[in-house]
Amino acid sequence: MASYNKVILMGNLTRDPQLTYTSSNTAVCKFGLAVNRKWRDRNTGETKDETCFVDCTCFGRGGEVINQYMSKGKPIHVDGRLNFSQWEGQDGTKRSKLDVVVENFQFVGGGGGGGDRPGGAPQQAGASQSGYGNQGGYSQGGDYGPPDDDNVPF
Repeated sequence: MASYNKVILMGNLTRDPQLTYTSSNTAVCKFGLAVNRKWRDRNTGETKDETCFVDCTCFGRGGEVINQYMSKGKPIHVDGRLNFSQWEGQDGTKRSKLDVVVENFQFVGGGGGGGDRPGGAPQQAGASQSGYGNQGGYSQGGDYGPPDDDNVPF
């Protein structure tokens, strides 16, 4: 049976990114994302708000870029895949968590939310910051990180 695991989200960071490194010196950036939804209740006509909080993890150079340029409250567009983790807590209970492993992202400009260049154009991860990009955004290229400098077309 075929399967497909893709998540696309746009929201605001709920906390400052936390950057750590694995023993093999791979960057791991963890951050929270709040995604809002508004709708009108058909019965009452009342406008309702709903917020979904999502934990995200970005590996490699992309994680370093997010940590460098993002902070609590700033908007970001991410796409990636769902990851399900299970572990045993200190008290012996089984725990589990669903999070998003970020494979591509793009900074989103907005009213005071950050990510704006001095000229007013939205700041995008890519050519101006990291030297790597995918049509103005940042692409991890799967789980392998950015391309080698010899393969960058600019």
